[in-house]
Order: sequence, then structure tokens, then C-alpha cells
Amino acid sequence: MSPSLTVRRIAADQGAVFRELRTASLREAPYAFGETLEEALSADASTFEATAARHAASAASTSFILYTEGHPAGLIGACFEDAPSHRAFVSELWVAPAVRHLRGGELLVNTASDWLAAAGATEIYAWIADENRNAMRFYERLGFGPTGEHERIPRAPDQFQTLLVRHVPQAASSDDSARG
Repeated sequence: MSPSLTVRRIAADQGAVFRELRTASLREAPYAFGETLEEALSADASTFEATAARHAASAASTSFILYTEGHPAGLIGACFEDAPSHRAFVSELWVAPAVRHLRGGELLVNTASDWLAAAGATEIYAWIADENRNAMRFYERLGFGPTGEHERIPRAPDQFQTLLVRHVPQAASSDDSARG
């Protein structure tokens, strides 16, 4: 029997879970995120508690947690850019290695994308480090493609990242109502 996977939006009281998942992700893939393991470990627990509370209530930025058999096993961020373009992003995806074969990453990306689309996004963006070929292939399998934007990674100026985009499909119901 394969384990069941579920994804839920982070709750206000899940600061400790958020910290556990963030530090696990940084231990396993320190090159893939915007902070270092040392920064995460030295941050006060209240920092993670405040982030969880903010992400649980915000209409512009949130986190989703993947569970397998009720245990936290993955994390993704979803947010709207605080800029005039107001682009929608998924970010900082991580799934525990032991459950990656169960397609939890796909479930996380799709859940975060659905949340962004429900808030009006028509395109979902993701910055991916050029050296992270596995992540690049993963996002391409999910329908993301290059935008042509390419830049240095701020925390590692000798490395580059590429901006990918996936278009949100228009609801078929709007097409049906136009015909009817």
C-alpha cells in the first residue's frame, strides 16, 4: 500500500514545523534556497512562528506543507510579487528524499499554483538555479518554460538563475457559457 499524500496551507501555530522543514531542506540542498542553513539555525523560534502566522492569514504570500501519512514531508512558498507587475511565484520547493518518488513535488506546485490562480494569477513564475538541472527538468515536466529572463543569484553572484513561467489554463466553463 502506498502512503497517502495531502497538502494543506500552513496554520498559524506551525512555526516549529516550518522551521523543521526549512532546516531539512537547507541541509539537503543548501544551493537551492535564498538563505543558508546557518542563518536558519541561528534564527529565533519566534521568527518561524511569525512567518507561519503571517503565511496562514495573508492573501499575498503563503506556504503549503506536504504530509505523508500525517507527517510533514515537504514545503513550497506561493506569493505575489510586491511590484507593479504583481507576478505570481512559487518558490523554495522541497520534498523529503524518501517520498520524492510519490510525486509530492508535483502536488505541492499544483496546489500552490491553484491558490495563486484563484487569487487572479494567469501565469505562475519560478526562479530556478541553472546548476539545479533536476529542478529545471521537474518544472519543465509540469509545463514551465523559459521567459528569457536570466540573472545572477544574489547570494552566489558567480551562479545564475533562469525565470520559468507556466500559463494558467482558462476555465472551460467560460468557453461553454459563451457558446450557450
